[in-house]
Amino acid sequence: MPRLARYTLIVCLLAVAAAVVSFARGSWLGVVWVLLAGLSSNMTWYYVRRGRGARQDGPVTG
Repeated sequence: MPRLARYTLIVCLLAVAAAVVSFARGSWLGVVWVLLAGLSSNMTWYYVRRGRGARQDGPVTG
């Protein structure tokens, strides 16, 4: 798993935890955390797929 994918996965998990805590306290700020979790989840999948593609195709030279 590429390094950026790991970082975005960690951000996603922390955002989900923050959303749960926010909603448990009755705050609507949890909506922002849910949106951040969705964004970071998509970024994780993007970097995982990009890493797999780079391994299959080999290095790209300009």
